[in-house]
Amino acid sequence: MGKSYTLRGRRVDVLRDVELAVRGGEVTALVGHSGSGKTTLLHILGLLTPPDSGRVYVGDADVTGLGDGALADLRRTRLGFVFQSYNLLPQHSALRNVVLPFTGRRADGEARARTLLERVGLAERADHLPSELSGGEQQRVALARALINDPPAVLADEPTGNLDSESEDVLLGLFRELADEGRAVLLVTHNPAVSDFADVVHRLDKGEFTREEPAERKPAGERTRANTRTESAE
Repeated sequence: MGKSYTLRGRRVDVLRDVELAVRGGEVTALVGHSGSGKTTLLHILGLLTPPDSGRVYVGDADVTGLGDGALADLRRTRLGFVFQSYNLLPQHSALRNVVLPFTGRRADGEARARTLLERVGLAERADHLPSELSGGEQQRVALARALINDPPAVLADEPTGNLDSESEDVLLGLFRELADEGRAVLLVTHNPAVSDFADVVHRLDKGEFTREEPAERKPAGERTRANTRTESAE
């Protein structure tokens, strides 16, 4: 799978011959320096932008040629997104932020949102605005929001980038729980501590793609901090 852009009249190959499967039951880390193509690949896997060449699969279904409406439905029901900047609506409570993407009845959504906030340790903060929450709490609200439609895959773009070490450990522990439940978890990061935590590590460098053998995986809280056919989910 490949992707290129035209910049000042020149073709720039952002991704070349990339093949990646993000599998249920695993935490996959996608690492690389800024400008390596990580975000572009995440947008393709998240069905936000099409590749120039190659195919994108969700499970066994080829979704490459689907229209905008069908892709939007897949994003809502099959994929959960977590972003570095949280992307919470400041005028709404934590509960309302979690409920907003829900595709079913509002009453059912509120009940599920409360259950998810309890799961991420924020049951008592449901009525608080984002400005009344710490960065780690806001990111856990964002994770609860990503799970509101029970997606089989969660894609996270630098999810620990704005967090302190304690909040990072809590969040990574939650990602591990999701993988243990059988979900596919993709963490895009430049943080080597996060790749220590992953089951599978892939590196992008100037559009080229390699798989790395991860070091012995360390649980959250016990990590050393010094240091195609493309599938969105199985």
